[in-house]
Amino acid sequence: MATDTRSDVRFGGLAGADLLELHRRMVLLRTYDERSVVYHRQGRIGTYAIFWNHEAIQAGATFALGDDDWIFPSYRESAIGLVRGLPAETILQWWRGHPSGWWNPADWNVASISVPIASHVPHAAGLAWGKKLRGENVVAMAFFGDGATSEGEFHEGVNLAAVMNAPAVFVCNNNQWAISTPIEAQTRAQSLADKAVGYGIPGVTVDGLDVLAVYNAARDAVERARSGGGPTLIECVHYRAAPHATADDPSAYIDLARVEEERANECLGRFERLLIGAGVLTEERAAATRKDAEDLMRAGIAAAETEPPADPELVFTHAYVDPPENIRNG
Repeated sequence: MATDTRSDVRFGGLAGADLLELHRRMVLLRTYDERSVVYHRQGRIGTYAIFWNHEAIQAGATFALGDDDWIFPSYRESAIGLVRGLPAETILQWWRGHPSGWWNPADWNVASISVPIASHVPHAAGLAWGKKLRGENVVAMAFFGDGATSEGEFHEGVNLAAVMNAPAVFVCNNNQWAISTPIEAQTRAQSLADKAVGYGIPGVTVDGLDVLAVYNAARDAVERARSGGGPTLIECVHYRAAPHATADDPSAYIDLARVEEERANECLGRFERLLIGAGVLTEERAAATRKDAEDLMRAGIAAAETEPPADPELVFTHAYVDPPENIRNG
C-alpha cells in the first residue's frame, strides 16, 4: 500500500502517513495495556492501572507535540513513553518494581510516572516556565484524571502556569470516576473545563473517544502555548470501561450497562472503521500493525525478565550514609 502524504481536511489536515502513525500508536498502547493485564494475572508484574479505551486521549494529545516538548504522565499514562520510543521492557520493569524501570527523563523528554494524584501538575508548570525563561521554545503537557482537579496541587500548578503565561497544556482524562467516586460527588461544576475560567485561561471539552478531536484540541493548545499565548485546559470526556486497576472490582459502583455501551464504541475500533472507510487503512495492514505490537510486547517482557535481581543496597544508597542495623537487618 502506497503511503499517502496528502493532507485531508476531514482528518484535521493530517496526511495519510500521519493517520497511519496515529493508528500505530493507538494499537501499541492498546496492546501494551491488554498484555499487561495478562502479565499481572500470571504474576509477572505487580498491581497495574488499566488504561483500556484511553488511547485516543494519550495518542491524540501527544501527536500534537514536537520532539523537544515534554510529557508529564500520571499512572494512567504509564506506557505513554512508547510513543517516544521508550522500550517496553523499561515500563514493564517499572510495574515490576525493578530499578531498571526508571529512566532519565531528559533522555526521552518524558517525566517519571506520577502516582500521587496531581503532584506532577506543578512540575509541568515549573518546567514550562523554566523553558520560557531560558528562551527555549518548548511546551510541557501534563495528563491527569478528573479526580486530580479536586486536589490542591492541580490549582497550584495551573494557577502558576496561568500567572506566568507558561507554555503548558493540561489534559484532563475525565472518565467520570476517581476510583469509585463519581464526578458528581467531586464537583458542582457543569464541566471540568469550566474550571479554566478561574485561572483566566481557555478551557476546551472534547470527546475523549475521538482521537482526531483530541488531536485538534491539543494542536491548537500547543500552537497557542508555543506562540506565547499561555496554557490551556483540555477536558477529554468519556466513561471508564475497565476497572480502575487490577486490584479493583468496579461491579459494586459502576453502571455496567453503560460500560457495555462504551466498550461497543471503543476508541481504537472507532478510528479503524473511519480509516478503513476512507481508504487510508486496510484490514491487512491493521492486522500487521497489531502483530508488530504483540511481538514488541513479547520481546519486552522477555527482556524485562532477564534482568538480574536488584541489589538490596539500592534501598539505602541515597537515603542513609550508615543504615541503622534494625533497617538493614529487617
